[in-house]
Amino acid sequence: MRKWAVPLMVGGGAILALGLAGAVGYAIGRTLTAPYSGRRHTTRILGISSRGHQSTVTLDDTVQTRQPGRYGAFLPDGRHIRFSTDVDTSETGVVRGVTSDAADSLDGVERISWTGIEFPTPNDAKLHAVDLTIESEHGPLPAWVIDSGSRATWAVHIHGLGSSRAGTLRGVQIASERGLTSLVTTYRNAVDGPQVGSRRTTLGLEEFHDVERALDYAVEHGAEQIVLFGWSMGANIALRLAHHSRWSDRVVAVVAESPVLDWRATVSANLSGAGLPSWTAHLAYPWLTLPQLARRLGLASEIDLDLLDWSARDRIRIPTLILQGRYDRSTPWRLAEQVAAVNPHVTLELFEADHTMTWNSDPGRWRSTVSAWLTPRLDKPD
Repeated sequence: MRKWAVPLMVGGGAILALGLAGAVGYAIGRTLTAPYSGRRHTTRILGISSRGHQSTVTLDDTVQTRQPGRYGAFLPDGRHIRFSTDVDTSETGVVRGVTSDAADSLDGVERISWTGIEFPTPNDAKLHAVDLTIESEHGPLPAWVIDSGSRATWAVHIHGLGSSRAGTLRGVQIASERGLTSLVTTYRNAVDGPQVGSRRTTLGLEEFHDVERALDYAVEHGAEQIVLFGWSMGANIALRLAHHSRWSDRVVAVVAESPVLDWRATVSANLSGAGLPSWTAHLAYPWLTLPQLARRLGLASEIDLDLLDWSARDRIRIPTLILQGRYDRSTPWRLAEQVAAVNPHVTLELFEADHTMTWNSDPGRWRSTVSAWLTPRLDKPD
């Protein structure tokens, strides 16, 4: 017995370590691909003060609530409010202005869901949208079409993971001002999309096929040139559509807001932000990329992370504008900087903003930057 004691202890320790590593990787993979479960109302309302038509709300002091710019919130009953750009601090939290009507709607509300969504509907963005559905292999995909004059040049807008079509309306405004017809679409297992299988995300791998059907619709209705606006994971989908879809030859430009350029780097950044060592991300990769483990995770098949990696030199061959925030805790801005440095087709604009919040931090600069960048890349609208 004594002769085998040390080897057995070492072997047992190794098995325990492998089991623990597997459990951690499984947990990360499950969290990353988890089905959408609704908005999280985590920002506390600490007080409301009104004086005439001017009202202020005191909120939890967080990185998000302290940011200057135009932001809003969703209430537990689904209503949306906007905060003013004024930001102040008190002994108890961050103070932001709201209209008296918004203050009234907050009466009795304890927690809100902070958001960069400025326009919950096309009407709020002063856009005339037509509702339609696009057929996909998994069911109808709701979409909006905003006809702004051009039948030959279309903009297709793709929202991010866990977001909705409303999140893209910030970009639709400038596309409409440029005379482009906009198509705002969604994909499987998103807020508005058809629910498929375990409802888990494939990080854009399969969602790509749903958005490609939107491009089919645009081309069938006259699109000769297509500009893709993608937000976060939607930007990853846009890049793949620009390079690998059946309509790649019609894509003339990609506007990428806070893009996921490499899922490995993104997972590492999110784990670091959560207080975990970035190397723990490697424990999740087998669960995502190996067929048997991916099925145990709840996925129908494995995810090719290399196919979704746009960080390599000269990988991006379509004119691409990246709009990225220096405070982004989800998609590392340093990676965007590196990608721009090794890809001559990429232009990078940095903002003092969080993830998908560059428009909110400075709407005027965002709009002028996108408009000016698009000008030489578009034929004159018909």
